[in-house]
Amino acid sequence: MWENFLTGTATLFGDPFTIAIFIFGVLGGMLFGAIPGVSMLTLAAILLPFTADLDPAQGVMLFAVIYCTGTYGGAITAILFNIPGAPENAPTSFDGYPMTRQGKAAKAVGAAVLCSAIGGTASALVMMLATEPLAKWAIMNIGPPEIFALVFFGLAVASTVGGRTIWKGWLSVLLGLLIATIGQDPVGGINRYNFGFSDLAAGIAFVPAILGFFAVSEVFVQAEKKASGKYEAPELSVNFPTFRELWAHKIAVIRSIFVGFFCGILPGIGATLAAFMGYGEAVRWSKNKEEFGKGKLEGVISSETANNAATGAAMIPLLALGLPGGALTAMMVAVFQMHDLEPGPLVFYNSPDLIWIVFAAMFYANLSILFIGLLETKTILYLLKIPFQFLAPLILMLASIGAYIGRGLVLDVMVMFAAGIIGFLLRRSGYSIPGIVLGLILGKIGEQNFAQGMQMVHYDLVTYFSRPICTILIVAGALTLLRGVYSAIQSSRSTEAV
Repeated sequence: MWENFLTGTATLFGDPFTIAIFIFGVLGGMLFGAIPGVSMLTLAAILLPFTADLDPAQGVMLFAVIYCTGTYGGAITAILFNIPGAPENAPTSFDGYPMTRQGKAAKAVGAAVLCSAIGGTASALVMMLATEPLAKWAIMNIGPPEIFALVFFGLAVASTVGGRTIWKGWLSVLLGLLIATIGQDPVGGINRYNFGFSDLAAGIAFVPAILGFFAVSEVFVQAEKKASGKYEAPELSVNFPTFRELWAHKIAVIRSIFVGFFCGILPGIGATLAAFMGYGEAVRWSKNKEEFGKGKLEGVISSETANNAATGAAMIPLLALGLPGGALTAMMVAVFQMHDLEPGPLVFYNSPDLIWIVFAAMFYANLSILFIGLLETKTILYLLKIPFQFLAPLILMLASIGAYIGRGLVLDVMVMFAAGIIGFLLRRSGYSIPGIVLGLILGKIGEQNFAQGMQMVHYDLVTYFSRPICTILIVAGALTLLRGVYSAIQSSRSTEAV
């Protein structure tokens, strides 16, 4: 393996034009990943026609680098302004933005940079070691029933995050699941709750909803504080997390690498579920669950490690079996086809040079996140010095552009402001915004896979639950819910006794 890796490295850095493409991919992925509503997918779509003039290895390598750095890029705006650059960065804002309000922005950004690099690099190493056997195992053992069970387990684990009580946390998740049902159902194609708006047939888009619930509602909250004289500007701090602080979360990092890698290897899932699952597992294993959603460093570490750990894993089914693991890897299939190549087992024998240039590029792209990210952090932090009366319109303008640019619909901008008003009112009542977003995003994934799973087993629930991995995850999720109910009842009794 190491000989092939060194050969790939020498080829990558032996040609000035290839180096220029690598640097362009690193910087472009970070930039587009950080802009809400634009994302790395926009950059990849723009560049796709131009890859026809590149060498096949250069074209695939460029997309792989954008995937690694773009996944990290959205964490910056999620932490500083509560504006996740992409859905996979939404869990980062759960604790990252509260840390900014507490004057700990540098710690949150520093942890995101370091853990993104660790998660991505570890994932790239495992990808190089075990692409073929892992892909075969995932394809043979993981199908729609297992993915639905994984979503159910994730919802059960993370449903209490951010709510004032466990009941409000669950109601928030249920509201998110209800919003996720808007649009055509995945089986019969029947419109649900679109109220005659044809543009709602595809459902509520993630980006406008996330921008509304996080960015717009936050502007309203801070504006209310400003009007009542309670507004306090976040303190500017450039103190990165210490080695001791990071070492104290080593278990969270290792756990998130496994969670992110497992989610990333599942075809069609990718980094979004990985980020939510990584965050949810951090909550589940923590002794201080009530601290999540209020500025806990472990929340940032877990979500950013997990979403970047999914990037290398998502390449495994693509390269070993020709199955894309997400939207960007699906575009890579187009790059292969533009050069008369087919991703799959034969590509390892027919184009080994291409494979190892891509592997080496992903490894070095994740390392570059560490160095470039730390350099840019101290500059970006000074954005927090902008007065609120100038910052708020800027955030609303960027959020509106981000909501509109995805599908070119004014309706998405309206959805964003509606979500912002709803989010503002629910936050005042102690409901969980992360819970709503969790239900919205995972609800669509879960419903689609449940429908596909039921069709696979001809609507026989006995056969459905005879799949071992599916049963284990469903039972674990049910036990988690029962434990939550028991804890809530015990807490209520203790409060009444006092």
